[in-house]
Parts: sequence; structure tokens; C-alpha cells
Amino acid sequence: MLDESLLDTPEALAEADRRALLRGAAEAGARVRTAARHATEAGVHDLKPDGRPRAVLIAGPGAAATCAADLLGTLAGVGSPVTRLAPTGVAPAAGALRWELPGWAGSVDLLLIATPDGSEPSLSLLTDQAYRRGCSVVAVAPAGTPLAEAVEGAHGLFVPMATAPYDEQDEQPLAASAPGVFWALLTPLLALLDRVGLLTAPPDAVERVADRLDQIAERCGPAIATYSNPAKTLAAELADSLPVIWTEGISAGPAGRRFSAALAELAGRPAVVAELPEALAAHSALLAGPLAASADPDDFFRDRVEEPPAFHARVVLLRDRPIGGLTAAPSARDLALSHDTAISELEPEPGGELETLAELIAITDFAAVYLALASSA
Repeated sequence: MLDESLLDTPEALAEADRRALLRGAAEAGARVRTAARHATEAGVHDLKPDGRPRAVLIAGPGAAATCAADLLGTLAGVGSPVTRLAPTGVAPAAGALRWELPGWAGSVDLLLIATPDGSEPSLSLLTDQAYRRGCSVVAVAPAGTPLAEAVEGAHGLFVPMATAPYDEQDEQPLAASAPGVFWALLTPLLALLDRVGLLTAPPDAVERVADRLDQIAERCGPAIATYSNPAKTLAAELADSLPVIWTEGISAGPAGRRFSAALAELAGRPAVVAELPEALAAHSALLAGPLAASADPDDFFRDRVEEPPAFHARVVLLRDRPIGGLTAAPSARDLALSHDTAISELEPEPGGELETLAELIAITDFAAVYLALASSA
């Protein structure tokens, strides 16, 4: 059950936020600036690449690496394929995970490693393997870790991860879906791939991303009441619901998939996600089934005090295309409403591709954090 009264009590939110998730979301803009500075100090902007790599491989644990690979692959397009190396192993622990280069990887490929830990032995071994194969290696991880030493030994480029003091004070491992972790790992990789020529993310564009994240933090912060706070509003709307996340537009896809991952890891909430227009066919049966709001006619007679509400689907539509363009949004609304399914919509303010993507990610990050805090209090 979601404690909606807690959403408008900043002191209670702060007390419930034992993992500093709200602080990480609020400081996302500052984390981007620090990470960009670390990338510059590490020499990213001084690189003189011979040309585009044949392929970009990304290795790292958890949702942060998965979402970074998804986003970078979307922004890079077909210039060079971006592939995440999924780990194997018996447990999601640093010593148990294993990464391997594909057999075809060689001197014309680029290996990126992104981890909030840096103690994974297999990532150090992967670095050595890439060095023997002639792959260029770039890693973003906390400074002073075994991975930093391995990258230096392999003549790769190491960028220290932008951390905050409360990251080191927290006894629990950093959540891979935490907003601060995500931006700390992603920002140096954006700067690197801009330098390589795979995507467009110059320093001024990264600064605009940080500014947009600051603006969202002002709109979605804990002191802003629910009725004027889009993240708190979305969290309240998703209480006791199955989020059915539909995305439209190139940049909205990674934002929707990251929202689903954050809901699972941070708030313990399941969600399904798909891109329009195919989402309409993929989820039509779901909306017509027992999760539809119209599927439980007895809910009208439910005791509102003693009995929990029925679990229903709620569509969340994330868009990054102008309303006047070619869009499946009207069909999406018609399908949802025809099954009495409520719908929430988010569309960013105008701006560059990175800015609009950052806005969608930031609002949904805040919403996932509010759901986590208000549900666990």
C-alpha cells in the first residue's frame, strides 16, 4: 500500500530514504558536471581516434550498464553497433560474475566497462583479455579499485566515477538503478563516444543536460506538493497498479526501459514496457484481461477501509515527438480507455535529444524513488 500522505511530508521522506535515493535524484545535474570534469581530466577530449570502431562492447553489472548500453546504442544508431556483454555466473556478486569477449572481437573494436564497484575479478580479467586481443579499453569505476589498476596495466583509459560522500558512507552496495550511479557512469561514456564520432554529445550539450536535470529536481523535489509535482503525481497514480509503459520516439524507448528497471530494483514493482505502435498489439490482450479496470465489477462494493484495492493495469505513455507529428498516441488512448484503463502521459519540454531524454529519465527516476519510499514507510 502506498502512503500518499508521506509524499507531502518532506521530513518523513528524508527519514525513509535510507539509501539516499532522493538525494541522488536531486543531485543528478551536479553528478553530470562532476563526471564530465573527470572525463576531461582523464584525457577523453585529448584523444585522437583513428576512426570509428567496428563495434562497441559494454560490460558491467546491473541495470546501470544495461541502461547505458541501451541508451548509447540508441543515440549511436547504425554507425557502430553497441552491444552489452551480459555476464554469467551463479550469483549477482562481484566474485561470481563472469564476462567474456566474443570470439570476433579484435583490434578494431572498443570495450567500455562501467561499474559502480570495480572489485569484480572477471572485469579485470576481461581487461587483460581485451589487451591481448588489441581492443581499446575504457573504464568508468571508483578510483583505487582493482579494475583501475588492471586498466592502467593494459594501457587503457580509466575515468574515476563521480561519487558523493554519502555513497562511501552507505554500508549497502550502490543500487545499479540509483539516479546518481546511472549519470556518473553514463556521462564519461557520452563524452568518449562523442570524441570517437559515434554520437553527438559535446561539452555544451552535456552542460545543457545538467541544467535540465537541475530544472527537473526543482519541479520534482520532496518539498513540492503532489498536485504540482509530476513525479509524485505519477507515483500516486501507479499505486496498486501494474505499470504498462508505452514509449513513442527514439529517445523515449531507453527511458521507458530504464523506468521499468528502476521500478523493479528500487520500488519492488513489476512493469511491462513496449514501443508504439507495436505495443498496442502486444498488450491488447493484457488490457482486456483480468487486469483491466472493468474486469472486477464487484470492486464497487469493496470495503474501502478493510479490503485492499484490486490490482489493475495503468498505461504510462512516454513520448518525445511533437504532438503534430506522425503519432500512435490517439490510438493508444483509445485502446486504454476502451478497456477503462487509466493513462498517464509524460512529454518533455522542447530541446535537444539528450535534454529531452534526460527529462524523461529524471521524472521517472523521481517517481520510482517516491514509490519506493512511500511503499516501504
